[in-house]
Amino acid sequence: MGKTFEKLNLKSIALMGSLHRNLRTIAVAWILVMSFACGLRLAFSATDIVFGWSAVAAVAPYFLVIASPVAVLFLLLRIFPANGLFAQPEIRLARYGRWRELSCLEANGHPLFGTTGMMASLVIGMLINVPFRSIEFLMAIPALGSHPPLWFSDLFTLMAADLIVMNGLYITAFVMAIRHVPWFPRFLLLVWGVDLCSQLAIAQLVAATPNVPAAVSSALSGLLVGNLQKVLISAAIWLPYLLLSDRVNLTYRRRVRVQT
Repeated sequence: MGKTFEKLNLKSIALMGSLHRNLRTIAVAWILVMSFACGLRLAFSATDIVFGWSAVAAVAPYFLVIASPVAVLFLLLRIFPANGLFAQPEIRLARYGRWRELSCLEANGHPLFGTTGMMASLVIGMLINVPFRSIEFLMAIPALGSHPPLWFSDLFTLMAADLIVMNGLYITAFVMAIRHVPWFPRFLLLVWGVDLCSQLAIAQLVAATPNVPAAVSSALSGLLVGNLQKVLISAAIWLPYLLLSDRVNLTYRRRVRVQT
């Protein structure tokens, strides 16, 4: 059992090292793949695209879907530099257990410090969540075109805005995690809460919107239910880990468990 755990830990170390080295490559791959996917979606828009401002309005949301995660990623990598020393929050929210506070230098030198082990799964999961949600959006929601009905234009704008904002928030949580920012656990909890409230609010608006065809309503409902399920499952799995994990408490709260 000990050897298996050690092998998994070494693999997570190698995986996270590769992730750090290849963030630019990942960003370029994202731009290329999503540009192709968005172009394909636009080619089969709900109404014909006519050259002019209406075409710009149809294309602009997809440009933001592609560009905003990359912009947020590299902006936050500059805001939170590697090996930066960040102040702890003044008020502790995770109070369960008995802990001993460490200095930044003591915590950074501890063998458990960092985003390896199980923490690597959470970090990669947050990053993968962005392309998964984006592809689901492209599959479920047709492009506007130049002359969409008003109800569809409103729903599309709402769903696109939700995708862009939530992708930005998950990328923010990802950067905070890999740069060991102490606010990361509570920020991720906030993101989950925003995500849940957003999906529930959109579901109510969709239900209250008249003249929505059954096929569109079904596709939107499936997308919203899928998003809700992913958030609830993620929170159920990872919230106890964020509260109780020795690695999380050491890396983000600068403390170790007191042995009794």
